[in-house]
Amino acid sequence: MSPAPAHISDLGAYVSASPSSFHAVFEAGRRLAAAGFRRLEEQDAWEGGAGSYFVLRDGALIAWTVPTTAGPTTGFHILGAHTDSPSFKLKPKPTTGKYGWLQAGVEVYGGPLLNSWLDRELALAGRLTLHDGTEHLVATGPLLRFPQLAIHLDRAVNDGLALDKQRHMNPVWGLGDPADADLLGLLAARAEVDPRDVGGFDVVVADTQEPRVFGAQDEFFASGRLDNLSSVHAGLTAIIDAAGRPLADGPIAVLAAFDHEEVGSGSRSGASGPFLEDMLLRISLGLGAGAEERLRALASSFCVSADAGHAVHPNYAERHDPANLPVLNGGPLLKINANQRYTTDAPGAAFWAALCRDSGVPYQEFVSNNVMPCGSTIGPLTATRLGIRTVDVGTPLLSMHSARELCGVADPGHLATATTAFFRGGR
Repeated sequence: MSPAPAHISDLGAYVSASPSSFHAVFEAGRRLAAAGFRRLEEQDAWEGGAGSYFVLRDGALIAWTVPTTAGPTTGFHILGAHTDSPSFKLKPKPTTGKYGWLQAGVEVYGGPLLNSWLDRELALAGRLTLHDGTEHLVATGPLLRFPQLAIHLDRAVNDGLALDKQRHMNPVWGLGDPADADLLGLLAARAEVDPRDVGGFDVVVADTQEPRVFGAQDEFFASGRLDNLSSVHAGLTAIIDAAGRPLADGPIAVLAAFDHEEVGSGSRSGASGPFLEDMLLRISLGLGAGAEERLRALASSFCVSADAGHAVHPNYAERHDPANLPVLNGGPLLKINANQRYTTDAPGAAFWAALCRDSGVPYQEFVSNNVMPCGSTIGPLTATRLGIRTVDVGTPLLSMHSARELCGVADPGHLATATTAFFRGGR
């Protein structure tokens, strides 16, 4: 297989194994361990030094590889991404229903395109935490559906669909009396634990349709959670590749995959929290760094914030900047915003241009239409917390925040190629 089909096939396998952020980091950790990375626990003492390591914190992961000649002032090359996607999260009393239907009480998570979740076979996935503190991953397979009202009962639906998040977004998962049903008990059974032992849960709704390559020349790739597992997967494959071909005098390569970006990143596992700062400090301490050496290391570091961006939509071209119209398979986006919703500045843009040129990767510039405020990323948060030069990039998509998003088959592989060069010290 050529690099693009091989990468896109593996991305599909990764997405399928990652219906929740907890599954995403579990699968990433499994792959890292198979590649020789050593898992560390935050509560343990670390020896530090050369080698490849990773840490899990809830639905987030940080992995790094330290070259043999690294010292107290060795800088970091960091790829930042996020593991969560817009969806729906189970409420504390999840078993609901009426009129003979069993339904699930869910809360909207982030900013999903609500209509894209209608009339799909959906799963529940996430973690159950027992009273003894142990955690168990769970994924149900096809279980739920948000059924749309038939056009016969809403003749004006094609003139504008209005969905009330509380009244209309309650999926069905069975038939019967809610008093006799227990959705949490079903999840516990799937996880093979006693439901009486479950003390808490973080469970989201996920699409069950398999990723698919299609198009006249197989140029398209459709999947759930491309925002932002396409970036997590690119960083994962790149750091495994870089660790397998180490440079003795390269930077310390770091993959930082955060949770909760879609809801503002304000958590212990989000980019606004201390996770990355904590890990970089411990890595530096393991190399004998004092306060001054650590600041010198950060001053020579660089962060690539990788998050999905918008390709030009052929039916809504007026929503895009008229002079900057990224296309699928045209390469990763360099994301620019004058109001610092993205962190890219002139030195960062030059760094990214040189990195792509030297690694043979095309790239495209993205800037929003002035009347279409753009979203933000973890880039400004990381730059603000650590003062590290940061550039924002990402895979171009259509249907962002849909249950099923669309990218080109070449772009995720291009991002991984550039990231591999970045981890190996390229620019």
